Amino acid sequence: MPAGFQQLGGEVIFSLRTVTGTFVLSVFTAVLGSLEFGYNIGVINAPQKMIEKDYNATWIERYGEPIPTGTLTSLWSLSVAIFSIGGMLSSFCVGFVSEWLGRKAMLVNNVFAFLGGSLMGMSKLCSSFEMMILGRFIIGAYCGLASGLTPMYVGEISPTSLRGALGTLHQLAIVTGILIAQVLGLEVLLGSEHLWPVLMGLTVVPTVLQMALLPFCPESPRFLYIVRCQEHHAKRGLRRLTGKQEVGDMLAEMKEEKRKMDMERKGIFYYSTSIFMKAGVQSPVYATIGAGVVNCAFTVVSLFLIERMGRRTLHMLGLGGMCICAIIMTTALALLESVPWMSYISMLSIFGFVAFFEIGPGPIPWFFVAELFSQGPRPAAMAVAGFSNWTANFIVGMCFQYVAELLGPYVFLIFAALLLFFLIFTFFRVPETRGKTFDQIAANFQHHSAGGMMDMDLDMDLDKPSTELDYLGDESIN
Repeated sequence: MPAGFQQLGGEVIFSLRTVTGTFVLSVFTAVLGSLEFGYNIGVINAPQKMIEKDYNATWIERYGEPIPTGTLTSLWSLSVAIFSIGGMLSSFCVGFVSEWLGRKAMLVNNVFAFLGGSLMGMSKLCSSFEMMILGRFIIGAYCGLASGLTPMYVGEISPTSLRGALGTLHQLAIVTGILIAQVLGLEVLLGSEHLWPVLMGLTVVPTVLQMALLPFCPESPRFLYIVRCQEHHAKRGLRRLTGKQEVGDMLAEMKEEKRKMDMERKGIFYYSTSIFMKAGVQSPVYATIGAGVVNCAFTVVSLFLIERMGRRTLHMLGLGGMCICAIIMTTALALLESVPWMSYISMLSIFGFVAFFEIGPGPIPWFFVAELFSQGPRPAAMAVAGFSNWTANFIVGMCFQYVAELLGPYVFLIFAALLLFFLIFTFFRVPETRGKTFDQIAANFQHHSAGGMMDMDLDMDLDKPSTELDYLGDESIN
């Protein structure tokens, strides 16, 4: 067993006393980007009415008449969805940016966050909803890069045995940011008519903190050695992260991955308040905050289960639970007018949907995609995955309100059908990656993909001795 681990009751127990300060600082600093990502997802929700009121005031100031209802709906939908457009465009650049700048990409990315936060914070003072929309676009570009760079960096500096647990920190930081935004967005705090610009501008706080801390964090040793061929700097980074002077074994594993890489070719919270209102909840803002609490709580649950149950199992559990909750939610909302107590079932199903999301589909895909690929194609894979995610976010953010008006409660059946499809796909086509090195995962994935059918027995028995658990940082990646 590696230093810092004990075998107890068949479980691997990690001792925090053996974790270096540099490693903790590096992970904390990286996930500040995820916190800001979550904050900007949740911040737009609570003050919606106040922001729309200012949009109307600006329209009256310019044109001498109230803003048409359809125009206001379009402007608000654009304010929500353009965040995803920025994310779509920038996430597709993750591969190029990460290989060009490495860890420094996170530092440069903060320029987008500072500029976007400033534009949103100044939009009311300047009587410009265009500044608000542009700020949302730019902050979306920041989040698109952060959603790829953070899990990639954290995974690359993490030990194999903790890569899954630490990978969930990206999602935990996201949902924590959402919750912070929802609480601060209450009208009694910063969600008031005069203070909502402060709420929007607060996004620069984690930006400044991350910019101050990043210079003290080492570059990913895996990136330095495999991509940049800087063996000396990679060794120095490994020593800082692990606290060990002898890092030959770690470097040997990287050399093997580099050798194989050289032969490869390069390769729901936007409308949560309105959903609760339709469910008959009297105080939808507080119900939204309750969902945020569930978000955080079950992300923590996932953090503790991920290395025990495996990625694939938790992901399928989450997909199945979400599908069932979506069907229950549809039934409850359809019967709400004739059966008033169905509002409670609706709220419970929403909480259940959120809980199952955070058990698997929320945190796992962010780092799971990175695990499926070796260092060479990993940035490109993260870019494609990020682009797909942001595209889906844009479609939901832009279209949900219109589709919900057209289909009513049956809109959630669309989600249920998609979830069922993803569950079936995961069962037949997605491998387990728990306890495996990046090189083993890539080889196994390619082998079974070529065979056309995934092996259902890919789960690794952690009770058995494993050479890839012999050092901290052997799998040195949001």
